[in-house]
Amino acid sequence: MGADQIDRRHRLQGLYAAFNRRDLPSLLAALAPDVTWPNGWEGGTVHGRREVADYWTRQWAEIDPTVSPVAYEAEDDGRTSVTVHQVVRDSTGAIVVDERVRHVYRFSHDLVADMEIRR
Repeated sequence: MGADQIDRRHRLQGLYAAFNRRDLPSLLAALAPDVTWPNGWEGGTVHGRREVADYWTRQWAEIDPTVSPVAYEAEDDGRTSVTVHQVVRDSTGAIVVDERVRHVYRFSHDLVADMEIRR
């Protein structure tokens, strides 16, 4: 694993930790201003930090997702793939999703430029 991939892995670990503690300022600081992000909850895609912030705020008001990275891999095109274990609970604490998926990130400089969810 090259130095860039180690740095990206470290950045992504911080991103997941911030997401799980609902630290919106830290999350947004890790994203490019024109980031493209999948709306995995409602469907579609959101663009830019403001839309991502609005999406996460809506999501956290309705459901309680926890996402834990379990494996990292460099893609041939330079993106970084992260296998994650995600558990989503409803407002009563009942588990509604417990699965592994892949998140694939493209970086622009040191910021996340886009993310793709692969099931």
